[in-house]
Amino acid sequence: MNNLKKWLGGSLLALGLITQPVLAQSQKPPVYFGDITWESGSLITEVLRFITEKGYGVATDTLPGSTVSLEAALAKNDIQVIGEEWAGRSPVWLKAQAEGKVFGVGDIVKNASEGWWVPEYVIKGDAEKGIKALAPDLKSVNDLARYKEVFRDQEDPTRGRFLNSPTGWTSEIVNSQKLKAYGLDKDFVNFRTGSGAALDAEVSSSIRRGKPVLFYYWSPTPLIGRYKLIKLEEPAFDAEAWKTLADVNNPNPKGTRSLPAKLAIGVSAPFKAEYPQLVAFYEKVDFPIDLLNTTLAHMSEKRTEPRKAAETFLREQPQIWHAWVTPDAAQKVDAALNSK
Repeated sequence: MNNLKKWLGGSLLALGLITQPVLAQSQKPPVYFGDITWESGSLITEVLRFITEKGYGVATDTLPGSTVSLEAALAKNDIQVIGEEWAGRSPVWLKAQAEGKVFGVGDIVKNASEGWWVPEYVIKGDAEKGIKALAPDLKSVNDLARYKEVFRDQEDPTRGRFLNSPTGWTSEIVNSQKLKAYGLDKDFVNFRTGSGAALDAEVSSSIRRGKPVLFYYWSPTPLIGRYKLIKLEEPAFDAEAWKTLADVNNPNPKGTRSLPAKLAIGVSAPFKAEYPQLVAFYEKVDFPIDLLNTTLAHMSEKRTEPRKAAETFLREQPQIWHAWVTPDAAQKVDAALNSK
């Protein structure tokens, strides 16, 4: 049943055909959250849903989709909330924001970042593990062409492999354009993993075996805190160059490091107008990044479902989330947690 829901929800999002269920006039439909697939997004979504439901008495549900399809659905109010929106990045979001259809609420994780990474041992070696430095002079993306053999693709040994985001993520478009901008598209296979979990597994497997791997990743995530990694240098941020990277159809992208990260809660215009008390709560959400990375690491290592991990976070960190909500909402959430 869950698989059917996911397939159907994703199909409807892609077609823009989601409609709210038929309900009695006195009963409001649930607030739909985007069913985000990466760890931090999943955890944050479930934290928000639990407080929204238990603290403010508003029913919620989720609908799946890729980043782009969820942003398009938010603009149409087919969903009402995206729990972790990297605001200002995709053309879909920017257009909807300019038209007043979506809003980025709050600044939910300070010091978030993203980029291209390699394990530290690739550059410095690891004497304890008997690993020699394979790319001692690798510092920036401009050095990668010299080291394509270090990151050799198994299926195409004449080129290196770059592990990109899954297709459908905004970052996948940006990374694909960066490969062209840095003149690396002929030297490296642009390998897209099937999901965020698959990307994590591919990177983790390579590191456990002491193998070289070049990959895109971001923080907050458990992986960044779990391993010794080095982020490769990129040109200083340039707003005009960034536009060429975010546009999949631009034939001449220009290189720049990614737009400084601002993680917000994406909400639709009708939701913002109808639920000012929830917007006031969302505006105050602030996850300390070190605590979030630790929480994500525990969730990943123990294979805890995001909903259970969210409940644990709320139970163990009241000093964090009590500051986001009204005293009445905090009391109701605490009561709900204590009843479990």
